Amino acid sequence: MNLHKLRKEFPILHRKINGRPLVYFDNASTTQKPRSVINAMSAYYSRYNANIHRGIHTLSQEATTAFEQVRDEVKTFLNARAREEIVFTSGATESLNLVAAGLEKLMKRGSEIILTEAEHHSNIVPWQILAQKTKTRIKYIPLTSQGRPDFGTYRRLLSKKTAAVSVSHASNVTGVIAPIKKIVRAARKTGTLVVVDAAQSAAHLKIDVQNLDCDFLAFSGHKIYGPTGIGVLYGKKHLLARLAPFKYGGHMIAKVTKEKTSYATPPEKFEGGTMPIAEVIGLGAALEFLERIGFAQITRHEQALTRYALKKLLAIPGLKLLGPTSTDSRLPIFSFTLSGIPAHDIASILDSFGVQVRSGHHCAQILHTKFHLEASTRISLGIYNTKSEIDSAIKSLRKTHELFRN
Repeated sequence: MNLHKLRKEFPILHRKINGRPLVYFDNASTTQKPRSVINAMSAYYSRYNANIHRGIHTLSQEATTAFEQVRDEVKTFLNARAREEIVFTSGATESLNLVAAGLEKLMKRGSEIILTEAEHHSNIVPWQILAQKTKTRIKYIPLTSQGRPDFGTYRRLLSKKTAAVSVSHASNVTGVIAPIKKIVRAARKTGTLVVVDAAQSAAHLKIDVQNLDCDFLAFSGHKIYGPTGIGVLYGKKHLLARLAPFKYGGHMIAKVTKEKTSYATPPEKFEGGTMPIAEVIGLGAALEFLERIGFAQITRHEQALTRYALKKLLAIPGLKLLGPTSTDSRLPIFSFTLSGIPAHDIASILDSFGVQVRSGHHCAQILHTKFHLEASTRISLGIYNTKSEIDSAIKSLRKTHELFRN
């Protein structure tokens, strides 16, 4: 991978922050966009802007074709069996809400839901709401000292009463990659549905839903170098057919009379109203961008960055890393504390050096409680990041440490 050439595709990487070169290390929150994504969305608005699925005129037909081609691209990206298994949403959050809400009528009193202590709030709150409505109990898989789900406890939690297991493919705090195939295999023995939050993993790992055999999987466009406001829900065809619609209106219907409404089949059943057309087209461009680079090269580059970053971070006096200190089964996401220095102060000082990092609980308060923390600082890397940028961040962190020590 020609990193210098690749970085030229991202216009924002050439700006300066506080007079210093931009070092963007907040990729777990959102990634930057290549020109191909920006140009694809601009082309839609400037050349064939029209609503989809409803018109027979040229612009509508062109927009509909472009929109539906992206569904095929997502099918290929995830290796889904059928294009009808791909639902467009506003993001991973809506996708997870859709599944939780759609399962309400299928839940039985006394059923149980299993989550992990590492989940993002988007994969906790919808299940809590479902549990309140259906008198369902939520159980949590505890984490090891390295931030990994305790698989032995998970197997003990599973029972015939377990209706669903919903787990993040990778933690947005520790970078830990969960053993999804093992989780699914164990769930099959109890007839339990498995939902995967792939918001963090989709940009880093080649996802094959048939190989994982998960029942549902969600990810967001803006975390894989695409636009905000667009996401995907993958669901096995027969399971999507059983879910109740999440929103109601135009396009998601089969027939409306004064007395009642019948619904369209998936995916239309879940895509009511005017869809984010430009964003879907931008998502398609992002997927093409990733496929053009290839996940083999992405993985090789990011693993090298992970090794380098871990070595440098762990050498900083007073730095405590949340999660694994090894490169095994983890993404280039590093959350840490530094000698009792408030996380927001660290982020603010690094910003003065042009280094953009995240501070706070990262929408994972349960995990931070596990580590007896209210907040941490997070560095998260992407395909355009370099070892020299890591050096800049390390230098800034050392200066921060010295500033507070003095």
